[in-house]
Amino acid sequence: MFSRVLTNMEEKDFSYIVRVANTDIDGHKPVYIGLARIKGVGRTLANAICAKTGVEPTARLGNIGKEDVKKLNDVASNLSSNFPAWLLNRRRNYVTGKDEHVITADLQFSRQADIRQMQKTRSYKGIRHGKGLPVRGQRTKSNFRRNKGKGLGVVKKSQQPAAPAEKK
Repeated sequence: MFSRVLTNMEEKDFSYIVRVANTDIDGHKPVYIGLARIKGVGRTLANAICAKTGVEPTARLGNIGKEDVKKLNDVASNLSSNFPAWLLNRRRNYVTGKDEHVITADLQFSRQADIRQMQKTRSYKGIRHGKGLPVRGQRTKSNFRRNKGKGLGVVKKSQQPAAPAEKK
């Protein structure tokens, strides 16, 4: 295929894949874009992580050293204590009552647990989740057919042969 020539951006110790918070990230991406690839981390939080660790956000992720990757892992594993509450994605947790920030598989698990809790308490949102209908007040007359089941459509009347015209 194509032989890849090392550019000045890529050194011999360039890491093509960097593992941060149990997520494989492309080493060619800038640090803040790469961190945003972690489920539960957006660009704002990624920039805040870069500022907290002292890593240049626009540097290529494959070019930063192992010490910086370790710093990123440490901060990403303990986001709740490092950042203000308004930046976290799980404020006043239902079970613990604390402000937390969950990422990766924990985020999916907590979301499913929240939906199960709503269904258990028979809240409006829980009932809508159970029926597979839109939860946040969207209209259902013309949209959400894939969630509601088979499409309705219009049924044409069966074609009847035309009656012969009477002659006078």
